[in-house]
Amino acid sequence: MTASPAPLPDSMRAVVAREPGDAGVLVLAERPVPVPGPGEILLRVRAAGVNRPDVMQRQGISKPAPGVTDVLGLEACGEVVRCGPGADPALLGQRRMALLPGGGYAPWCVAAADHSFAVPDRLSDTEAAALPEGLFTVWHNLFELGRLALGETVLVHGGAGGIGTLAIRMAHAAGATVIATASDEARFPALRALGADATICWRTADFVEACRDFTGGRGVDVVLDVVGGDYVRRNLQALAFGGRHVSLSFLQGSSVTIDLLALMQRQLSLHSSTLRPQSHAEKTRMAGCIARHVLPLVRDGRVAPRIHAAFPLAEAAASHACLESGQVFGKLVLVP
Repeated sequence: MTASPAPLPDSMRAVVAREPGDAGVLVLAERPVPVPGPGEILLRVRAAGVNRPDVMQRQGISKPAPGVTDVLGLEACGEVVRCGPGADPALLGQRRMALLPGGGYAPWCVAAADHSFAVPDRLSDTEAAALPEGLFTVWHNLFELGRLALGETVLVHGGAGGIGTLAIRMAHAAGATVIATASDEARFPALRALGADATICWRTADFVEACRDFTGGRGVDVVLDVVGGDYVRRNLQALAFGGRHVSLSFLQGSSVTIDLLALMQRQLSLHSSTLRPQSHAEKTRMAGCIARHVLPLVRDGRVAPRIHAAFPLAEAAASHACLESGQVFGKLVLVP
């Protein structure tokens, strides 16, 4: 006879923003332990990733979809302790890493089984928790929208960030040439170890000129941009004929002025996306592509996150302050 699952408490202490504001508004609050719905699994969280969209939610810039928990956290690694209706009961007891609609900053969270992956044995819990949001983001933006291909050259802005470090590794593993920007030349050796072929300090060098010098005047095929603002105009100058510009964020502002004639004459294209509003079906499609094309690279070690630091769950505010300091090199993780 199969033993019944161990009982769970009715409530838990999870991280929420008591109001929009700075990192100090993050508090531990009582929330019910979630119950997995159809196609969902319940994870006993071992670690949860910290991401820029979490900061935007805390600031009130973005909000969870109706019906989604106010607990922060868009990715986690944990043990499956419950399966909802329609979820494969064989997942019980497995260590899974999952993309979440929210809820990762907690001891337990629910995830769509279709948006989760078995954790490769070589990954620690903190490494696995730092991967899902980045895998979905980089796969969709760099390889689907940006169509980065073997032998092409990509410019990755914010190369030392969580997305940037993963994009460098994934682009390098795909056989692309990678140029990465960073704020500090001291980070260049580590960026090259991740797979960057060239590095540019944006504080002291003109990245447009540097990209053209590196490519013999041709320009890059793809730009992965997290800066926005005036960078967009300069990114377009750095692109080769037929190049693709992909916007992930806009640290310098979302309003830009673009010369359409220049786009037409050089056949440039602009792309952008944000992950959270994507439909369940679209995320499931992406998960299937990631499982086929990227997870083999994770299993053999060619793709892995770079962990900057891990914080206890109760110190979520400190993790956000650290992320916003601009000194993070890789990913931050919370551990319940």
